[in-house]
Amino acid sequence: MSSDFSPKDHPLGLTVHSLPVPDQAAVTQGARTRGGRWKTLALFLVCAAPVVASYFTYYVIRPEGRRNFGQLIDPQRALPAMVGTTLDARDVNLRTLKGQWLLISVAPAGCDALCAQHLYLQRQLREGLGKEKDRLDWVWLINDAAPVAEALKPALKEATVIRMVPTDLAQWLEPETGHALPEHLYLVDPLGNWMMRFPAHTDPELASNSAPQVKRDLERLMRASVSWDKAGR
Repeated sequence: MSSDFSPKDHPLGLTVHSLPVPDQAAVTQGARTRGGRWKTLALFLVCAAPVVASYFTYYVIRPEGRRNFGQLIDPQRALPAMVGTTLDARDVNLRTLKGQWLLISVAPAGCDALCAQHLYLQRQLREGLGKEKDRLDWVWLINDAAPVAEALKPALKEATVIRMVPTDLAQWLEPETGHALPEHLYLVDPLGNWMMRFPAHTDPELASNSAPQVKRDLERLMRASVSWDKAGR
């Protein structure tokens, strides 16, 4: 019988490949997931390293004999999700202030002599930072419902002024024992953590005399964070 195929013809070859075993596929997928997580963690650590290093340098490896003028807050307290009101009646969440160093004072809208001295110091301390001043905002948190004097408003053009509920503020900021919130200046870092409180003063003249020490603390913090903190939010 003659063949239906010529010598040059070849029948179609069929090759059966092994299929993946379900358990093996699960193991492979799990390994890939773990690998992705490790890569994400490694990327986070690389990005966070400058922040951790600068804080470690400032808080831990401090030269012997150097002292902070301000008191370090431990544990630090994050900016709360509290809503206040600006002088032009806009609502603002405190957490939107993250991304800058914040030098904060607290006082009633009437602004007595100590309040006026604090506002003056905040502005002068910021200007004294020179080219680094855009990394610091000065903030006045008003803790009552009284109106701000019109004569005071021109001096507040570069300030962040927010009216807050006093009980809300008391859940976040805390004065030194035996003192009141308006007697201190408070410092918040760009990560949004209240991390320093400057000594209380009831006398405006004493508050003014503390300016050089406050400035030194600010300059040290600016130098320690320069690798990761830039101007602007």
